[in-house]
Amino acid sequence: MLIHPQFDPIAISIGPLAVRWYGLMYLAGFVAFLWLGKRRAASQSWHATSAQDVDDLLFYGVLGVVLGGRLGQVLFYEPGYYLAHPLEILAVWKGGMAFHGGMLGVFVAMALWGRKSGRTFFQVTDFIAPLVPLGLMAGRIGNFINGELWGRAADPSLPWAMIFPHVDRLPRHPSPLYQAAGEGLLLFVILWLYSSRQRALGAVSGMFMIGYGTLRFVAEYFREPDHGIFGLSYTVSMGQWLSLPMVLFGIWLMLRKPPVRR
Repeated sequence: MLIHPQFDPIAISIGPLAVRWYGLMYLAGFVAFLWLGKRRAASQSWHATSAQDVDDLLFYGVLGVVLGGRLGQVLFYEPGYYLAHPLEILAVWKGGMAFHGGMLGVFVAMALWGRKSGRTFFQVTDFIAPLVPLGLMAGRIGNFINGELWGRAADPSLPWAMIFPHVDRLPRHPSPLYQAAGEGLLLFVILWLYSSRQRALGAVSGMFMIGYGTLRFVAEYFREPDHGIFGLSYTVSMGQWLSLPMVLFGIWLMLRKPPVRR
């Protein structure tokens, strides 16, 4: 069986300054957003979206991801811990970012940017949806490097079953890598191809919601469930409960009939 490499979470250390792999993965996601966004803006008529618009979208998006992701972790997964240790809420460098909270934070940020720039909410989200999955992939790789979000116990005969020594001696699924491949790379390919043609307003956003929600729901069956506000469950985890509304909202977006436009 494979053994988790137990990476040093600090990638670079210069005196008292330390750069962590987790932070570098977020940086990689932001760089991918910029590169893909500017390519997308240059090649298609997305309401005259410019390179400067992409820079602004990233700035708003980073605020939404960090604030929403951290608050999501606090409210959905560990309210008791953070109530007892309120200063830990600010320690984002230690990890602990909930995707669903980050998504809600980004929604608020995109609505504010859209209002400022004269674009509707779905015009903005249809543009950014294909730019997000590679950042999600980078984040899951960061989780793997940190030895976080390990998987459920696996059959020892599974060729890639992995022992996480800091957890126990059981062979487990390397679930962060599953999520990096599914919610990251696969979802990126689906959205990039789907959005390459004109779609009804909100359809690309709907495809993202359905795709992420479904892939996350499936991946949760290979991941050790988190203690959420509904308690610990191996049947329907907290991540699955939070993904179900995404899928339903995505289906609604796909079934409604707005005009086809950018």
